[in-house]
Amino acid sequence: MTFILTSDDFCDGETLPDELVYDHGNRSPHLKWSGAPEGTKSFAITCFDPDAPTGSGFWHWTVANIPADVAELAEGASPSGLPKGAVEGRTDFGEPGFGGTAPPQGHGPHRYVFTLFAVDTAALPVTPDNSGAVFGFNLHFRTLAKASITATYETRG
Repeated sequence: MTFILTSDDFCDGETLPDELVYDHGNRSPHLKWSGAPEGTKSFAITCFDPDAPTGSGFWHWTVANIPADVAELAEGASPSGLPKGAVEGRTDFGEPGFGGTAPPQGHGPHRYVFTLFAVDTAALPVTPDNSGAVFGFNLHFRTLAKASITATYETRG
């Protein structure tokens, strides 16, 4: 079985809707998955913009410790609709939770990579104060499989 991540809000390669933009709705997207590998004890999700003009990209969302019996997050689940035990990390906006798209005007389209991780432990040692790099470091050692979808967004004048 193939590990798959999908969304009712957008398809791979499409433009993100305004509801997911930082200064519009700033809502986390609907995400649904299937085909988790045997041994999965939890899931994690990240949203990363590799096109941000920072030299190191921009973390828009990190959430770990989603129980293994969960296979879907509703739109707007961040922060109060996440499953019990899930932990959201600090985005590059400086706060934990979902931080919607916000590319600089005139910078062109940015890619937003939503990645789902099947994790071999029920709980990673992460906190809401941890950065995307800390989440990524922990995921590097505990990931069984990954699935991604990428969307774009461009701020226009």
